[in-house]
Amino acid sequence: MNVQNRSSFSAATQTATSPGYMTGFGNGFETEALPGALPVGRNSPQRCAYGLYAEQLSGSPFTAPRSANERSWLYRIRPSVKHSGRFKKVAMGDWRTAPCAEIETPPGQLRWDPLSIPKKKQSFLEGVVTMTTCGDASAQSGMAAHVYLITRSMKDEYFYNADGEMLFAPQEGRLRVCTEFGLIDAEPGEIIVIPRGVKIRVEVPDDAARGYLCENYGGAFTLPERGPIGANCLANQRDFMTPVAAYEDRETPSTLTIKWGGQLWRTDIGWSPLDVVAWHGNYAPYKYDLRRFSPVGPILFDHADPSIFTVLTSPSETAGTANIDFVIFPERWAVGENTFRPPWYHMNIMSEFMGLIYGKYDAKPQGFTPGGISLHNCMLPHGPDAEAFEHASTVELKPVKMTNTLAFMFETRLPQRVTKFAAKTSALQPDYMDCWKDLEKKFDPRKP
Repeated sequence: MNVQNRSSFSAATQTATSPGYMTGFGNGFETEALPGALPVGRNSPQRCAYGLYAEQLSGSPFTAPRSANERSWLYRIRPSVKHSGRFKKVAMGDWRTAPCAEIETPPGQLRWDPLSIPKKKQSFLEGVVTMTTCGDASAQSGMAAHVYLITRSMKDEYFYNADGEMLFAPQEGRLRVCTEFGLIDAEPGEIIVIPRGVKIRVEVPDDAARGYLCENYGGAFTLPERGPIGANCLANQRDFMTPVAAYEDRETPSTLTIKWGGQLWRTDIGWSPLDVVAWHGNYAPYKYDLRRFSPVGPILFDHADPSIFTVLTSPSETAGTANIDFVIFPERWAVGENTFRPPWYHMNIMSEFMGLIYGKYDAKPQGFTPGGISLHNCMLPHGPDAEAFEHASTVELKPVKMTNTLAFMFETRLPQRVTKFAAKTSALQPDYMDCWKDLEKKFDPRKP
């Protein structure tokens, strides 16, 4: 799909403007904040309009197949080499990158209470806390699962991630992510995806914000194939929203921090790097409202695999085996006859990092609260707790609508290592495994 979307949108300073969006997933977009800023019929003219510089940002090798080739042309006030300088290493705080083997933990099912939002002032860069990692960022494989805890907006501070793509899932408080490509606002129930290498500044319109962050070291997120489902439902292309061009022409002492090679590096600059006046291409940030996901499931009996709720997938070199699947459990109807409706007990080659944005999760009605986390790693058994099993085994099976609920998984083919912070924090629930202790032996060979 390569629809050309053209938009004209004027914004001298991003912070004084409301976001505008173009719709579609993976489209070839065109957008300019000043009329005539985009060259016509070429990418790199001898002289660009308004004295701009032409620069290409590539998210894939130049020779990648057309269907996987990702790049955008940016027309900016200064080229990115002017937004660079002599970098100095800065403290990582609690941000970690794979491979990370700073602590050894015994295998087991794990769950955490929501991490408390601190009272001290900290920006996005100071507020990222890593819970798990897997794979190897330098080998472009695997992921890290973080929580962000933000109590102040970035001001004259900018960032880009050279190690991976970032998927933000707000859980409490709104986010505004000012990007080179334009402005993106999101609230709990929405996600924002920032491609590798895209410069941003993160603002919090409310007093604070907490949410989940998936750092994807592997193949860029894309829409999963629908197979027999066909052309419709699940996440539809038209519901993804990419920002229109909006630039900052601001001369003020600023810092640019980059995450590169698992470390944070910072340099001083004298202006905003969010200075793209126009751009075109298919490599760009986007947002999506998870409440627009159209679930598909069994309508007579049995329980579908959770992969039927996949919103986005990061493919690996093995067909059908994801580097990451981003899976959600939204509002939906449960109608199966003679069916145990919660997720069944299972052991899985995939590793499941789960979060809860709001509401209750049907397989764990107690102890798993919004903002919380559970980790069911590769080949470790899990399933409904004793209370959920008893209820689901005896309840009258009428059609039931699950309302006011939104849980998700970052599911990966790789075992996830717990960080030292995650292993030592008081939010770790020491008695989580006890949720299965009351499961009784019900076997009776005399009663079929």
